[in-house]
Amino acid sequence: MTNETATMPAAETQAGADDRELVIRDLHVVPAANPDIEILRGIDLEVRKGEVHAIMGRNGSGKTTLAYALMGHPAYEITSGEVMWKGVNVLDLSPDKRARLGLFLAFQYPTAVPGLSVASFLRTALNARNRGLDEGDGEVDPSDATKGGIKMGEFRKLMREKMELLHLDDSFAGRYVNEGFSGGEKKRLEMLQMAVLEPEFAILDETDSGLDIDALRIVAEGVNAQLSPDLGVLLITHYQRLLNYITPDYVHVLAHGKIIASGGKDLALRLEDEGYAPLLREAGFDVDQLDEDPEVEHLEEQEDLPSPAPAE
Repeated sequence: MTNETATMPAAETQAGADDRELVIRDLHVVPAANPDIEILRGIDLEVRKGEVHAIMGRNGSGKTTLAYALMGHPAYEITSGEVMWKGVNVLDLSPDKRARLGLFLAFQYPTAVPGLSVASFLRTALNARNRGLDEGDGEVDPSDATKGGIKMGEFRKLMREKMELLHLDDSFAGRYVNEGFSGGEKKRLEMLQMAVLEPEFAILDETDSGLDIDALRIVAEGVNAQLSPDLGVLLITHYQRLLNYITPDYVHVLAHGKIIASGGKDLALRLEDEGYAPLLREAGFDVDQLDEDPEVEHLEEQEDLPSPAPAE
């Protein structure tokens, strides 16, 4: 693997024992519908709270697969490896329990939910998240904080605070989830979800996808407004332009299911100037052969999976 200007911090304790660090060890992933094709081929990565790590790569490199695998998307099967967070291998948990443990995924292609307002959606999501890991799947009482609910008055106050943080108009809360939303509005709703749920680790999958420069700047401001020493961020992107607005602590290049280079923002600038081919050659890949590999074509198809429908 190529190491650029930044040095990755070494794990200070046994993998996963540090509650401030998400540790991915030797992660291998295949599509559930075609387990003969391996998408991720041994990912190793450590991200601490307070850090922003950018994952960059070409179409079909496995970026979205990594995001979905971390959150338990049923389209993917983990064949080996572990993901430790707060002393727990989250691969053993259902997607909702991963969310309750503080993990969050902003989708590349958010799903529209006609008839469900943004406010109702976020209150339901917050109530579900607040139930905790050990409370099973029982009913949530919205009026009883001890049962995972949040009172309406408290929720309205929270919504006002978060919408002001993201410079959203009050009318946004009454609109139906992603119905008729522009690309920028969909991504701003993802940022509002993140603000309301206050995760400890956020995975932002292609947040810049389909955005013009003005929308990109607004969405990036929404991300930057939430960065803190208590939040770790894995930022997945094709292009360096997003990193003009969100400054990463580390940049990693993903190719053919593996991280082939890690460094600082200078690595992203190098990709902007040279493209991916020089790094691929340095990592020992035959670039022409890689482009013609039918497995890579399959990976590119996997990148376009829609987000799963929200839970009832």
